[in-house]
Amino acid sequence: MTMNATVPGALRAATPIYADPAAVYIAANDFDKPTLVVSRARVAAAYDALKSGLGMAHIHYAVKANPAPEIIRTLVRKGSGFDAASRQEIELCLSQGARAQDISFGNTIKRSSDIAFAHQAGVQLFAADSEAELDKIAQHAPGAKVYIRLIVENSLADWPLSRKFGCAPSAMLGLLDYARALGLVAYGLSFHVGSQTRRAEYWNPVLDDVALLWHMARAAGHDLQLLNLGGGFPAYYGEHVQAPRSYAAAVVAAVAARFGHVPHLMAEPGRGLVAEAGHIVAEVMLVSRKSVDDVHRWVYLDIGRFSGLAETEGEAIRYQIVTPHEGGETGPCVLAGPSCDSADILYEKRPINLPLALRHGDKVMIRNCGAYTSSYSSVGFNGFPPLDVIVL
Repeated sequence: MTMNATVPGALRAATPIYADPAAVYIAANDFDKPTLVVSRARVAAAYDALKSGLGMAHIHYAVKANPAPEIIRTLVRKGSGFDAASRQEIELCLSQGARAQDISFGNTIKRSSDIAFAHQAGVQLFAADSEAELDKIAQHAPGAKVYIRLIVENSLADWPLSRKFGCAPSAMLGLLDYARALGLVAYGLSFHVGSQTRRAEYWNPVLDDVALLWHMARAAGHDLQLLNLGGGFPAYYGEHVQAPRSYAAAVVAAVAARFGHVPHLMAEPGRGLVAEAGHIVAEVMLVSRKSVDDVHRWVYLDIGRFSGLAETEGEAIRYQIVTPHEGGETGPCVLAGPSCDSADILYEKRPINLPLALRHGDKVMIRNCGAYTSSYSSVGFNGFPPLDVIVL
């Protein structure tokens, strides 16, 4: 980053967007490479809003969303728990002051040595979706609490998450029985409604299915204590989403109506906590057309799918872009990254409208990028630098 007196004036002039620290910082400084700027104050405010709506449900922040140590430390101070997917994430949380008992090892695909490390460190809660994973946990974390992750099919999320993680509903009872036979505590169930579930009522079909399984397990003699709701809490990317407090409260009310009293209710927000707290500043490298009669301009940024914007895969996440030419006439563009890989295209099926005055050298701000950008950024693919991160 280079700081000097030259400020992108048009960016500074945009008013509603700049009522947050990250945007103010971007407007006041110059940058020599793509940079994510994140506000800890905005993360803390998002945590407070979600916590207020979730009530007694315990938040376990999904560390993978943004593993910046400053964010982990902020959430430790707020009283958050943590969902970790690896030994490295567990070590990160512990290094920032998290208690081991507030960390769940939520990946259903774990190395045996990492299970042993987590158990020795004091982690008590582990996810599984197969007998083979339960075998590893029983061997390396004897007596641990386990929850079984379920595949859910009725997701209305913008980005459904299924198949890779979770067991079929028909396998649930067998896995709970097997966990108990191994001396583990068959503690509960988990699922993921899908990333970017924009409205609280979109949870209802999934909750209907999981509630049937929950009551089935309890009727079969399993004293389930934990229901892990996973993630799915949305961020704003241009389409309306409910305010986090009312959204979370509506989800908890829907759970109560279907499950009754759940002794240990857990949620694992990632995107919903950090996405809106950060923005990326980038530069336009080229604006061109493929032919004189091409309807679409091609706009190439100095950041692409391999340097932080991986969630544009399938055009699932539609980032909003602020340019120095706001208010001017716009036209459709194909938006692409800088690398020598033809897959490095962000938006083509649904072109994005950008100002006709846009030129190479223009600085742009990509809004609400605090989640899944720095963690997806590659290590210098094609020589382009990985995403720089500044935490305010």
